[in-house]
Amino acid sequence: MANTAKTPVGRPKSAPKSAPKSAPVKSSGASKIKRKEEENKNKAYRLLVGGGIWYKLRQKNVTVFDESSNTVRQLRYAANENSIWVDEQSENIVREQIVFESKNLIVPYNKPNLQKYLENHPDNVANGGKVFELIDNAKSAEQEVESEFSILEAVGIVRDKSIEELLPVAMYLGININQKNMEIKRELLKEAKSNPSKFIDMFDNPMVKTRSLIMSAIDFQILRADKDGLKWFDSNRLIVATPAGQNTIDTATKFCLSERGALVFEEIQDQLDKI
Repeated sequence: MANTAKTPVGRPKSAPKSAPKSAPVKSSGASKIKRKEEENKNKAYRLLVGGGIWYKLRQKNVTVFDESSNTVRQLRYAANENSIWVDEQSENIVREQIVFESKNLIVPYNKPNLQKYLENHPDNVANGGKVFELIDNAKSAEQEVESEFSILEAVGIVRDKSIEELLPVAMYLGININQKNMEIKRELLKEAKSNPSKFIDMFDNPMVKTRSLIMSAIDFQILRADKDGLKWFDSNRLIVATPAGQNTIDTATKFCLSERGALVFEEIQDQLDKI
């Protein structure tokens, strides 16, 4: 009798259920933070001359030219008057001294007449005076940020450019280029930080490249810089004469940048390339 396999009895196993898919999340992008810039209506003034701990601003017989009326008018600050003009004030004025303490004066927003008086005062730098000036915090912050960015950009140039790109500027600045690369970069960093804008501009200044090539040609005895002029080293032939009291390399740089000296400069470059 044939042996038949028995089929297992029972409910078949169901296929495993897959985890439910979550609904796709819509990307709304970066959330925009709403803000409101503070507006400081108070005004701050800084004393530029004298002062010390306490300085009283002159207020007697102060006159200015008023463009709106095309006349010379007298200014006067009175705490109880809206106008700063004497001819518009009442007889019952309340005089008040204007005092700078430790060279500074803060004028609150609730004294618009004092703010206007100082704005029109002839001693204000904005009006050609030399005694005090308005402190513009927004402008100061902008200038400070721009200055820091310039330093970062100048430092980045020293970091990112190859030594070959840096050498012309180093030579122009009188830095010894026979040092190790990092020593050259260290000195360039000092220059970059001391005057970043000027340092950055040097890399687009044709005079920098021209002067450095002339100096290289002198070092490799292609040229000779004598007091009376720039000469070819081998033939002693004069290239350009140096006016009395002027520097030969400066004169030669200007000459090579001129139309008349263009061919000479090409010859100098060719000879340097052959070394």
